Amino acid sequence: MAEVSAERGRATRERLLQAAVSLIGEVGWSGVSTRMVAQRAGVNAGVVHYHFASVSDLLVAAGVGFARELLEQTEAELASRPSVADGIDWLLRELSRYSGTDPASLLLAEMFLAAGREPGLRDELGALIAGFRSRVAGWLREHGHGSRAEQSAVALAALIDGLLLHRALDPALDPATLAGPLRAMLGVPPEGGPR
Repeated sequence: MAEVSAERGRATRERLLQAAVSLIGEVGWSGVSTRMVAQRAGVNAGVVHYHFASVSDLLVAAGVGFARELLEQTEAELASRPSVADGIDWLLRELSRYSGTDPASLLLAEMFLAAGREPGLRDELGALIAGFRSRVAGWLREHGHGSRAEQSAVALAALIDGLLLHRALDPALDPATLAGPLRAMLGVPPEGGPR
């Protein structure tokens, strides 16, 4: 009986997190209310406060969970690439899928803005990004780019964030067209080219 109740609690919590993720992109970080989340998740408003101390705690958990999953998927995909050039090509093609106004882009933009006002979000998001940069630096070192791996990882992570923001302002911007200049900036030869 307790196991069923615990599973039901986890399922409800997950519905609340998913509701918050979708609402952040739709109405903005500060526009999300307990009532909106409860309605979207199909629960009573009191259930939100049973699982989270505040709407802010819910939003941080939802946003950080979304970002963690996205970064883990990106890391795994980069790690599977046979070369840095192939990884850059994949990454830029992947970024081309985001319009800057799609739900994921809007959520990430809202998170970055809110991080300036929410110390807990800033700390958690900062830790996620630091871990991502560290693992990307490791990937670069594994492929022979050790001398500037940390700096290159910082630049690559910032480029990802910047391109997501720029796509909202310039929908015609195609990140995939930036592979050559990015490779040159990182000192990565084209696929099949000399090292």
